[in-house]
Amino acid sequence: MKKALQLALGILTAVGGFFDVGNLATSAQAGARFRFQLIWSLLFATILVIFLVEMSGRFAAASGKALPSAIRDHLGFSFWLGPFVILTLVHLLVLGAEIGGISFALQLVTGIGFQWWAFPVAIVIWLFLWRATFSAIENSTSLLGLITVCFVVAAFVHHPPLHQVAAGALPTLPSHDGATYWFIAVSIIGSVIAPYLFYFYSSGAVEDKWDRSYVAVNRGISVIGMTFGSAIALGALVVAAMVLAPRGIHVSDYNQAAAMLTDAFPFWGFVLFAASMGIACLGAALEVALSLAYATSQTFGWNWGEDLHPREDARFSLTYTVAIFLSALIIAAGIDPLKLTLFTMVINAAVLPFVTIPFLLLMNDRRLLGRHCNGWFSNAIVVMIVIVSFVLAVVSIPLAFIGGT
Repeated sequence: MKKALQLALGILTAVGGFFDVGNLATSAQAGARFRFQLIWSLLFATILVIFLVEMSGRFAAASGKALPSAIRDHLGFSFWLGPFVILTLVHLLVLGAEIGGISFALQLVTGIGFQWWAFPVAIVIWLFLWRATFSAIENSTSLLGLITVCFVVAAFVHHPPLHQVAAGALPTLPSHDGATYWFIAVSIIGSVIAPYLFYFYSSGAVEDKWDRSYVAVNRGISVIGMTFGSAIALGALVVAAMVLAPRGIHVSDYNQAAAMLTDAFPFWGFVLFAASMGIACLGAALEVALSLAYATSQTFGWNWGEDLHPREDARFSLTYTVAIFLSALIIAAGIDPLKLTLFTMVINAAVLPFVTIPFLLLMNDRRLLGRHCNGWFSNAIVVMIVIVSFVLAVVSIPLAFIGGT
């Protein structure tokens, strides 16, 4: 019964862990600019993230260790230090983008500029982390995040041409704005394969005291949960294609994206968009802040755990406190949340090699995993992910300057 409940909660957690400001922004731009042409990039990234999430959970269940601590212990501190510094900066940018998403959602419903909401939002996130347990964070934000299903409902309400949607599942060359097309494609992949997700997931599995009996549960969470989150992102893309593209709206700011749900839900559409954006970003912000605190504490051998009292893991709590404050500064400075989000998603893609190479090494360590280490098929998938990540690392930054909007 406990494992069945864990599966259900894990599926719900995909709403907060998968669909966030990055998915919302990239899906809206993809649908608005290229209608259904970029569906393939979302599906491709979903397949990759299913494998990576399954591996991170399997590793934690089989070894009893979270990824950062395992990389430090088995691959060496010096091996991990460079990637750790880079991923820390990425965590801060992603956290800033999530705080920006919440702040902009509040601007939509109050009319008060998003920059004025940065620190109040930061305080709410901090209070949540300071007072709540891991399961309370996991369950409450996930249940609230179900409101994002409104994008799927709206997609069905608009009756999209199914043959065009199906055709979008196959990669095609762009008919216009080639640089922007590939920029958004890379941004979608970066938004789905977010490095923080794996560190949070493996650390959360350790917090939940998973053992080898959870390997099958983990597989179900990975496949069903990530697919569920992807369906919401796909719904947002389809809605943007049906509502924004015909009107020539390219989504250069979130005010334009806010119109996505008003046709399907004439009275509640605007509120639903703001609520979906705010809640999804809140769930993601909590996960990103925890992920950074987990990675930092495990890297330096500190006490860590959201279920511990702050005085029992003071440096863990201090880490997420400082991270939230620094990330809020980015938004309080008035940096456009949409531009920050799109740039951050590209950076996510650029740092993928630092995530995937340790995966390949650790998942083949029989001393740690025994019979749960990777087989030839899983290794083939990881090698493909490594190759893709290197390609993305090479092209992502130039695309941000050439095709960024």
